[in-house]
Amino acid sequence: MSKVKVFPAEKFSLSMDEIAPDKSISHRSAMFSMLACGTSEISNFLRAEDTLNTLEIVKNLGAKIEDDGTIIKISSDGIQESSKILDCGNSGTGMRLFCGLLSSANGHFILTGDEYLCRRPMKRVTSPLRDIGAKLDGRNDGDLAPLSIRGASLKAFDYVSKIASAQVKSAMILAALRADGICTYTEPELSRDHTERMLKGMGAEVKVDGLTTTIAPMKELLSPLKIRVPADPSSAFFFAVAAAITPDSKIILEGVTLNVTRIEAFKALERMGADIKYELTDDKYEPVGNITVSYAPLHAITVEENISWLIDELPALSIAFACAKGVSVVKNAEELRVKESDRISTVVNGLMACGITVDEYKDGYTVKGGLLQSAAIDSHGDHRIAMSFIIAGLRCGMEVDDIDCINTSFPNFFDLLSRITKVEFK
Repeated sequence: MSKVKVFPAEKFSLSMDEIAPDKSISHRSAMFSMLACGTSEISNFLRAEDTLNTLEIVKNLGAKIEDDGTIIKISSDGIQESSKILDCGNSGTGMRLFCGLLSSANGHFILTGDEYLCRRPMKRVTSPLRDIGAKLDGRNDGDLAPLSIRGASLKAFDYVSKIASAQVKSAMILAALRADGICTYTEPELSRDHTERMLKGMGAEVKVDGLTTTIAPMKELLSPLKIRVPADPSSAFFFAVAAAITPDSKIILEGVTLNVTRIEAFKALERMGADIKYELTDDKYEPVGNITVSYAPLHAITVEENISWLIDELPALSIAFACAKGVSVVKNAEELRVKESDRISTVVNGLMACGITVDEYKDGYTVKGGLLQSAAIDSHGDHRIAMSFIIAGLRCGMEVDDIDCINTSFPNFFDLLSRITKVEFK
C-alpha cells in the first residue's frame, strides 16, 4: 500500500522511446505461440506483473521458454494439463482469453487472480462459451474466479454480442479455432482487433467484414510469430496528457502502435485542441510509428462513439477534461464499471476531491473544466486511476495511495515521470 507525492511540473520538451511495450499484444504473443508449429520469437515483451503472469501460465501449460533478456522464444507441443493453479494476477485480459484458449484443450485447468480480479464479472465470457459446449464453472454460477475449465468439444456458432469487447471477441475467436465448423462473431461496434490481425498473420483463416468476424477451425498448427511488440498507446497516453495540460510543453512518443482502434484517445485529445502529429515507421503485424503532442489550450468535447477504442484511456482523458474550458461529456461507457475498479465512480470521486465539478450517470459522467486542486487520491488498486491522478499532479501537486498496481502494466512509469517532475515515495 505504498503512496507517492507528485509535485507540479514546469514546461518540458522530451522524446520518449522507453514507453512500456503494449500489454494487449504481449499477452497475445505469449498465448498464441501455443497454437504454432515451431518457435515463436518475441522481442520488446512487456515485463510487467500481468504479462509475466501470462508467460508463467504458458510455461505451466507445457511450453518451452527461452529468455535471454532481449528475445523470448516460445515453443510448444500443444497445451498440457497443469497440476498448478494458473494465476492471472490482476489481468482480466489474461483470464478471459485463457477461458477461450483452454475451453477445447485436453485436461482440467483452474484460473485464479488477485483480490481485485476475483471480483470482476466473467459471465460475459463464460456464458457464451458454455453455450457452445465449454465445461466451465466458477463462483456465482461461473461469474467470479476462481474458474474451473475442463476441455470439451465445441460447437460451431453464430454469436451476436451485445457489447463491444475485444476480450469477449478474442475468447470466442480462440474457441472457434477448435470448433466443429465455421463460426461467426458479430459485435455492435468494432472493438480492438489485435487478435484478428495476429492470428491472420500466423495463417489462421480469420476474415473481417464490417462488424462480423468469420473464423474457420484450424486444419493444422499456425506459423510461429516473429514480432517486436510496439509501445503501448494507452501507456503513452498518460504522457500525451502530461504535455497537453502543461503550458509550452512538447513530447515525442516513439515506436507506438498506430492501429486505428488504439489511438482514439489521441484523436479525442486532438479534438480538444491539442496539437498532435503522427508518423508511420513500420507496418507488419501492426502499424507502428511516432506521435508528437504539443500543448495548446483545451476545450470541452463529448465522447460517445467508438468507446471500446478508448475505454482504457478515459481516466487519463478525464484529467484533460478537468483542464479544459467548458463541460465535457462521456456517454455509452458503462463498460468502465467492470474494469479493475468501477472507473466511473473512481474517476468522479477523484475529480471531486480535486475541486472539479462532476456529475455521474449510469453510463458516463460530465466534467466541468476548472482549477485542479491538490488532493489525496485512493487508486483502489487500479493502475490507470493511479497514473491518471499522478499526471493530474503535474498541474497542482497530488498524493496518490496504493500505487503498487502500476507495476501490472507500466513498471518504468516513475522513471519516465522523473524526467518531468519531482516525485517522493512514502
